[in-house]
Amino acid sequence: MLISNDSSFARNVGGVLVESGVEIQHKLKGFSPAQKFPQAEFSPYHNTTYEWNPIGSGIMWKSYNFPVFLLSESSTSTLQEIAMKNEKTERAYTTNVAEFDVVMQTTKVGTHDSESCLKEETCLPLGGYSRKKMSFANRSDVYSYGDITILLRGGMLRGGSVWSALPPIDRLSSNQSKPIILAVASMDAQSFFRDKSLGADSPISGMISLLAAVDALSHVDGLDDLNRQLVFLVFTGEAWGYLGSRRFLLELDQQSDAVHGLKSTLMHLVMEIGSTGRGLNQGNKTFFAHTEVSSASNETLDALKLAQESLKSDGVTISTANSSNPGVPPSSMMAFLRKNSSTSGIVLEDFDTIFANKFYHSHLDDSANINSSAIVAAASLVARTLYVLASDNKNLTSSALSAINVNASLVEELISCMLDCNPGLSCELVKSYISTTNTCPNHYVGVVLGEPSSTPHPNQVDDISRFVWNFLADRTSTPKGDTSVCSQDCGKKGGVCIRAETDGKGVCVISTTRYVPAYSTRLKFDSGTWQLLPPNSSDPMGMLDPVWTESNWNTIGLRVYTVQDAAYDRLVLLGGITVTVLAYLAILLTRAYITKALKQD
Repeated sequence: MLISNDSSFARNVGGVLVESGVEIQHKLKGFSPAQKFPQAEFSPYHNTTYEWNPIGSGIMWKSYNFPVFLLSESSTSTLQEIAMKNEKTERAYTTNVAEFDVVMQTTKVGTHDSESCLKEETCLPLGGYSRKKMSFANRSDVYSYGDITILLRGGMLRGGSVWSALPPIDRLSSNQSKPIILAVASMDAQSFFRDKSLGADSPISGMISLLAAVDALSHVDGLDDLNRQLVFLVFTGEAWGYLGSRRFLLELDQQSDAVHGLKSTLMHLVMEIGSTGRGLNQGNKTFFAHTEVSSASNETLDALKLAQESLKSDGVTISTANSSNPGVPPSSMMAFLRKNSSTSGIVLEDFDTIFANKFYHSHLDDSANINSSAIVAAASLVARTLYVLASDNKNLTSSALSAINVNASLVEELISCMLDCNPGLSCELVKSYISTTNTCPNHYVGVVLGEPSSTPHPNQVDDISRFVWNFLADRTSTPKGDTSVCSQDCGKKGGVCIRAETDGKGVCVISTTRYVPAYSTRLKFDSGTWQLLPPNSSDPMGMLDPVWTESNWNTIGLRVYTVQDAAYDRLVLLGGITVTVLAYLAILLTRAYITKALKQD
């Protein structure tokens, strides 16, 4: 942004209005306000100057003394007309001006860092289980000609990370000792504009691939006979210092209720599904495996190759990432490796040495930036690879894997539900599980309000998290036919209640699906307030954590209206004064004339 590089010019800027439109995205070869190495400070390796995101400008991480508003397409055309009118009528006595209403409580009170604002309760920490009034989740662009008002308002909720086991862990023996295959994806995105954080390719395409893979595996028979336990985990807060994965690992160390049934000692390997929406290259679906060398990682590569063989007719290929890469790309895997450098893991991406996504962490990373067939191919690759790993059977044939098929229609539906406003969260799939509060999806992490819990009330969790929880609980439940109306005994029987919002009754299914709070490991909720803990040398990533918070604020507004030119106002004032003086003189002269006439009479 040129303004940020010219301080003298920036001092004269009252605000910036950014236009929207499909043609803008087509004209741009790329735009990423993120850094060239996003979240490099959390990297498990020393080469933090490597450029995973070469086009990254880093403007999102700079501070500005003026507001920046993203206009809707309709507001863009309206403002363009007004701007052109201003240019054509330079000598007119009226002009159109913009007025910003952006009062943040941290600025108003003077609490400019997380420690002070949390103490004065003028802000809230980023993370899961948020419930904040008058936030950015929905934007209403309300305007009228002559006096244009654009109000940005809505309500933002955010749930925590969600994990689910297939088959349910609670139905196994009390002494669960199967090695765990952990499949990971992320559900939160980031952009320069808070309420326009769609993250279609990065990371939502990976989440959709994982959900479709879970659906495919749920139709496979004999899952109880697998030699390893499949666990699916969808993080939130990863775009802000890997809040979700770091909190999950801490909860795992503490063996809290949120991770009951999981043990770090049983973690055999981690498979992360990153960006998959741009894996289409000249008709072929190509993906890359980024890994740290280990026996388990090599086993995963072998499983991927076997899965690829079974998908040859679909043009799916998997390659090992370039050995010149410094390590795994920015991903949740970094948190696992920083926690334990011997963690066996692999990250599946649609790129090799640099991001394929030219709109990484941008408001332009929308559904037009991804390809559904690539996501279907990635989901097929993931589902079959996970089955090979969980079965621990090296003699599986391609024909045996061909029975595991991804529902392409489900992928298309998930894309329209998670990334578009039409139908958006009002789509039939989402509505079959939850009652939504918003139509347009937004994947911003949100803030934490109140005490975190592994069993939050539904009204404390946002639409996306509640949907993911219900979807996973449904798809991983067994047996499929053993369902009943929810009651107080549902949880006691090892079950969970799904679809409770749709009919008020819900369905009780046997499933191990839970929320895990997602917030900084340096925060503690005590006696109704948040406390910032001192850095702990045993938590190296926590020592780097800036503890992200968001200011309390009310309605954010932008008003455009017509005012008279100041010179014209001065002219009117001068004219008024002149008329007044002349009128006064006229009165004096008239009075003198009348007095003189009366005396003569």
